[in-house]
Amino acid sequence: MSDISYQQRRGEIEHYFDRTAVDAWKKLTSDAPVGRIRATVRAGRDEMRHTLLNWLPTDLTGARILDAGCGTGAFAVEAAQRGARVVAVDLSPTLVDLARERAPKQFSNPHGAIDFRAGDMLDPSLGKFNYVVGMDSLIHYDTNDVVRVLEGIAARTTHRVLFTYAPSNPFLQVMISVGRLLPRKDRAPWISPITTKRLHHLIARSDGLGGWQSGRTVRISRGFYTSQALELVRNP
Repeated sequence: MSDISYQQRRGEIEHYFDRTAVDAWKKLTSDAPVGRIRATVRAGRDEMRHTLLNWLPTDLTGARILDAGCGTGAFAVEAAQRGARVVAVDLSPTLVDLARERAPKQFSNPHGAIDFRAGDMLDPSLGKFNYVVGMDSLIHYDTNDVVRVLEGIAARTTHRVLFTYAPSNPFLQVMISVGRLLPRKDRAPWISPITTKRLHHLIARSDGLGGWQSGRTVRISRGFYTSQALELVRNP
């Protein structure tokens, strides 16, 4: 992974979600009315979150989970309701503060807890985990950087890594082209489309992921939302 490319992209993402997109993200992840386009994004994100949750055990009591790119905290809350001890980290301090405000004071499973932090998902001080979930937190990085991030995360994970990426398709390419016509101040960080075949190839060849294998995968497409989930499972 190029430190320059990763750090540069990370800085762009942090700036966008911590300043430019805070109000829009706050509304999108609430029950507030939104327009037709954002409604499809909301529906797609909800379906993806439920998919990833269904890939985890129903009872997560005692499990330690990293919610990598927690946003406003919806996934972290549902995992904690199952008894997980969740470290929910995001680059945007503003979104982390909002997630902390939205989280319930108590969970249905008394063992559940959330430790909200602003920072980098690759920070080794976050510790080790049984499961790591990165929902739409890697979509702005190219394929090589995604694999390097997975290597760093997998080194601190004992069971499974669940993540999503933006699968390359003509519709997404058109949306990216249209986005480049917007004024710079209104632009989101570029989504980096990934070819599934190349991603699986790089994962299989990665020394850092030598003890892991690909598991379940599913694509969620709802209007303007398209994302592919992939499960990495540590070999017995």
